[in-house]
Amino acid sequence: MTDATDTTTPTESDDMQTTTPTVSYRALRNHIVWLLIPPTTWAIHFLASYLTIAIVCAKSETGDAMPIRIAIAVYTLVALGVIALVGWHSHRQHRHGDASPPHDGNTSDDQLRFIGYATLLLAALSSVATLFTALVVLFIGSCD
Repeated sequence: MTDATDTTTPTESDDMQTTTPTVSYRALRNHIVWLLIPPTTWAIHFLASYLTIAIVCAKSETGDAMPIRIAIAVYTLVALGVIALVGWHSHRQHRHGDASPPHDGNTSDDQLRFIGYATLLLAALSSVATLFTALVVLFIGSCD
């Protein structure tokens, strides 16, 4: 459940009374953090993969690449799991309620749905980037 409530404040203009929505920015701030998780997960996966390759190959005397392949496979599974979890959460946030896209209204519900959609797209892009980062293990024959 979100704590985003759509309260309205009356304003007067030309003897007509209209309402201007105010947004609960505390709720938006909590959901914007979710937007950063998929690219951050990819960046951590990227760094962990290449640091593992550099360290293991520098210290390896036999030149065997199997420990590198196993480590990167584990990193990839963990990263894809985190990205999938965030993608699932953002898909639920995007599909919350019965409003249809585009979510470009000035209501807190539309803004939360838009953030959910943007997070879903970033999760998809980050999963592709993670898979491309993991492809490096297919090209490593040995550390020699």
